[in-house]
Amino acid sequence: MTQEQMLEQIVKQVMASMSSGSAASAPSDDVKVTDADYPLGEKRPELITSATGIPLKELTLEKVLDGTLKAEDLRINPKTLELQAQVADSVGRDAFGINLRRAAELIAVPDARVLEIYNALRPYRSTKEELEAIADELETKYSAKVCAQLVREAAYIGYKRKRTKEFK
Repeated sequence: MTQEQMLEQIVKQVMASMSSGSAASAPSDDVKVTDADYPLGEKRPELITSATGIPLKELTLEKVLDGTLKAEDLRINPKTLELQAQVADSVGRDAFGINLRRAAELIAVPDARVLEIYNALRPYRSTKEELEAIADELETKYSAKVCAQLVREAAYIGYKRKRTKEFK
């Protein structure tokens, strides 16, 4: 197998496992999948498109190399992560399913802000109130309800264990 063939195979595997549907060809919200549909890229490729709506079968190395596909065409879309979470749920991997749903929510949050939030969650970096404000921001600005709940839990537990900035 040539390097180009290997790279093309890798791109397809990444897209199959982490890409998603767009508004034009996205799976409807009532699409449900289970472990019988896994791997989605092989068994349900019609559900997989890039974040910009390009179907999986059109994501080729040639298009990457000739510039037809850009980085944003290969970005993760929340709908595929939701489908992957459903697969995880179907085999009893509930915690993994929740992690995939949090990841889907964080796609809307700019990378720099994700890093700021990560640092704010470290011990003694934020007050309980600052963490609650982050949770409110996640919920209201980005509709990231699952992530917001996680940050609220961290604020409560951090304060209870005296690991917030108030106790530094």
